[in-house]
Amino acid sequence: MKPAVIQTADGSHTLYLKELDEQYHSVNGAITESDYVYIQKGYLFHTSQSPVILEIGFGTGLNALLTALSAEKQNRKTIFYSIDKYPLDNEILNKLNYGKLLSIEAEKVFQKIHNCNWGKMEQITSCFQLCKLKLDLTKDELNRPEGCHVVYFDAFGPDKQSEMWTPAIFGKIFDQTLSGGIFVTYSAKGVVRRQLSATGFKMVRLPGPPGKNEMLRGIKV
Repeated sequence: MKPAVIQTADGSHTLYLKELDEQYHSVNGAITESDYVYIQKGYLFHTSQSPVILEIGFGTGLNALLTALSAEKQNRKTIFYSIDKYPLDNEILNKLNYGKLLSIEAEKVFQKIHNCNWGKMEQITSCFQLCKLKLDLTKDELNRPEGCHVVYFDAFGPDKQSEMWTPAIFGKIFDQTLSGGIFVTYSAKGVVRRQLSATGFKMVRLPGPPGKNEMLRGIKV
């Protein structure tokens, strides 16, 4: 499947997969959605000064970029693990405009994020380390040396990639999450909330980003 680059309402790009009839981000604003869901309601919500992040769905690398920029701004040492089964080709990634829209420095960071090796921890900025992992969570285990403080769950929607939104997957993530750690996702479906609650997360509905009424955040208590 080769995705097409499309522009969203805030001027930033997303990718569209015709075969799934699915976008990687909200058409109401890719940067706006990612910043709201994962940075404002996830990364910045947790109080650790040296957080470990686990992202399910590396995709375009937008969440990693925004986290790296926030880490530098706050001088907050951050380790970021990101999982993807099918990484995108550089031919597609080079067409995306996130760095160009944000700043010259952001463009440099975006390029470093995509040029670094998979399966190896890389120092992207003074405050941000990244390890990109090619894993299939339906089959592979999560065996990170440290637990995580924040989980970004950014798989395709439950109606498009149902195998990722299961108690088995959520259980693997829960086991890797530290006490007090949080789980954030753009989805607010009732079945997702109930499954996460059954796994052990204390779930709350939050107002969603533009175009969505609600999103979900959970805490491991």
